[in-house]
Amino acid sequence: MNLSGKIAIVTGSNTGIGYETALDLYQKGAKVYLACRNEEKALDAIERMKTQGGTGELVYGHLDLASLSSVKAFSDQVLEKETRLDLLVNNAGIMIPPPSKTEDGFEIQFGVNFIGHFALTGHLFNLLEATKGSRVVTLSSIAHRGSAIDFDNFHLEKEYNHWREYGQSKLADIMFALELDKRLRSNGYQIMSLAAHPGFSETDLQKYMDEDMLASLELMTAKEGAQPTLAACLREDAKGGQYWGPDGPNEQKGKPALAKIDAAALDENLNAKLWDWAKETTGVNFPF
Repeated sequence: MNLSGKIAIVTGSNTGIGYETALDLYQKGAKVYLACRNEEKALDAIERMKTQGGTGELVYGHLDLASLSSVKAFSDQVLEKETRLDLLVNNAGIMIPPPSKTEDGFEIQFGVNFIGHFALTGHLFNLLEATKGSRVVTLSSIAHRGSAIDFDNFHLEKEYNHWREYGQSKLADIMFALELDKRLRSNGYQIMSLAAHPGFSETDLQKYMDEDMLASLELMTAKEGAQPTLAACLREDAKGGQYWGPDGPNEQKGKPALAKIDAAALDENLNAKLWDWAKETTGVNFPF
């Protein structure tokens, strides 16, 4: 596949799934923005990608998803420089860190994994819509299963439970992807919104995990784990509203295939409520 002339943004692409996603798009000829918080790590990732060869272009963009003002500043830079945006990959994430809040007062996992990406997509919406065949791919997780959205605990109001808060953030991500798809289609927009998850893959995301628990898991490589994301980004048979993941037992590993969406993410009233709340809270101007 030749992606020359196409432009992609991959958040959190200095490591793990994001790195492998950005590398693949660059190798296929796309201009790829590595949208990352840490400039040194991102520039190092760009140098590593270049040594592996590619026909595209690699650009660093400073993006701190824990800051809505940083999300706006990054988006403004892209809008200033680019006349198209073919792919927005909402990949960056944090998992079970110590309790903390974003600059805007959200529980850190909910704020980075969901709120930051919601705002980013909104700021870049018009550019995506102006680019025929554009896609937004948002990363969720197996952890969305059995999770719940608690509107009274977005700001760490309740005693911190690291896995519960992570599950909530990843459920919010898939709800966002599905609600975006629904609103795009019902309002006649051409952008496609999809979701993906990497199964169990070895990345920096696990740095806070219990070592014994980690040792008990059979993990794919980050490159293998990036394949569902790339399927959602590139496959011609992929459609809006789909959720891609590995096809093996419990979707923990395997080849890219359509994944199971938990019932918690299929409540259309709840999805709309979360959307309306996020739109009002971030002040981001989606057209619907």
